[in-house]
Amino acid sequence: MSRSAHPAGPRHADVFTEGHYSAPAADLNVLDEKVWARTVTRDADGALTVGGIGVARLAEEFGTPAYFLDESDFRARCRAWSDAFGPDADVFYAGKAFLSRAVVRWLQEEGLHLDVCSGGELTTALDAGMPAERIAFHGNNKTAAEIERAVEAGVGRIVLDSFQEIVRVAHIARSHRVRQRVQIRVTVGVEAHTHEFIATAHEDQKFGIALADGQAAEAVRRTLALDSLELIGIHSHIGSQIFDMAGFEVSARRVVQLLAEVRDEHGVELPEIDLGGGLGIAYTSEDDPREPHEIAKALSDIVTRECESAGLRTPRISVEPGRAIVGPTAFTLYEVGTIKPLEGLRTYVSVDGGMSDNIRTALYDAEYSVALVSRTSDAEPMLVRVVGKHCESGDIVVKDAFLPADLAPGDLIAVPATGAYCRSMASNYNHALRPPVVAVRDGEARVIVRRETEEDLLRLDVG
Repeated sequence: MSRSAHPAGPRHADVFTEGHYSAPAADLNVLDEKVWARTVTRDADGALTVGGIGVARLAEEFGTPAYFLDESDFRARCRAWSDAFGPDADVFYAGKAFLSRAVVRWLQEEGLHLDVCSGGELTTALDAGMPAERIAFHGNNKTAAEIERAVEAGVGRIVLDSFQEIVRVAHIARSHRVRQRVQIRVTVGVEAHTHEFIATAHEDQKFGIALADGQAAEAVRRTLALDSLELIGIHSHIGSQIFDMAGFEVSARRVVQLLAEVRDEHGVELPEIDLGGGLGIAYTSEDDPREPHEIAKALSDIVTRECESAGLRTPRISVEPGRAIVGPTAFTLYEVGTIKPLEGLRTYVSVDGGMSDNIRTALYDAEYSVALVSRTSDAEPMLVRVVGKHCESGDIVVKDAFLPADLAPGDLIAVPATGAYCRSMASNYNHALRPPVVAVRDGEARVIVRRETEEDLLRLDVG
């Protein structure tokens, strides 16, 4: 059974039963600003616009399905996080949420750091010009080649995830005659209230070194003993799509306790603490995420209080928002195809995309909103399930929502809050072509990740 929570976790059974969904909004034409990018609005004709451009023009120029990313919103969120934490903390954008060379350049221009967790993400970051010292390299099973590339590039920190990795990184750093800055990722025994597949701080999972039984303390001892490693701090990440700060408070308390143990045993006060990311966003109107300044104050207060209690200097804090920055800034635009009413149940609305461009609904039972965006409608609301075109019964984009009853083939609908993980986790299932990512800003739209072509598929198939 899954541990449930918020939109990342299951709220519905496999068979829909009455009363498990919210009532329709009073006006389906109203766009809830919590779930849409900041420049999204409706024009005089009722069609949705983003960055001053209408969706009909966007669909004609770039096709559907497609992800449209509000660049102004993305940059504003970067600044909000940076301003909230101030000059005495570091904000690392979690590249796994969505990464491209354009995004890397935006991050650099807005003064953020970057967290990568694979060789491909590292290559993208370096190729786009992100200074290596502003990059952190994560991952539970980094290959020797990936570690070598990171050390050669001079990344600012490598987050050690196991006892074996301590040895691997130390050996490679020594071979390059450098002293590599590292953090140790610890699992603190906090189970975030989220889906079991994205809760990452309880002991029974693949990430980090457990605080239990003195394992993390032993990892610290081994790391400090190696001349080719410079231990700069402790890293903790408790999960994803979290709204409640209670888990962070318990995590911070336990990490600070470890810092005190390190001081007492080794005479060293580690200068940094990374509390990870995982802060939630609004996928539906029911969600109520915190603003960056609220999160910054809460985390700062927690760490300061615990350090004062332990008699420690307050370390430099790092955080890793990914979804919280890019998630709300994009929506996926679809064209409606087949509409199939099922009497007494719901209406199935099929679109020209599906689980190949958004696997999260099938994978996590995630919840999304949806709206008719090519026009407005005064028709009565009908209960719908938005599904894709794949040969799979689990090919669901939006499990339960309301759309106008006069919805017709050819209409454009949009699913907001798809900036995080949708393109990153996109696939070629059924040989579908992955959609483009189009950045929109101040009346201009440009492709930052192009749509795949059939030639791309055949080029990889060497026969």
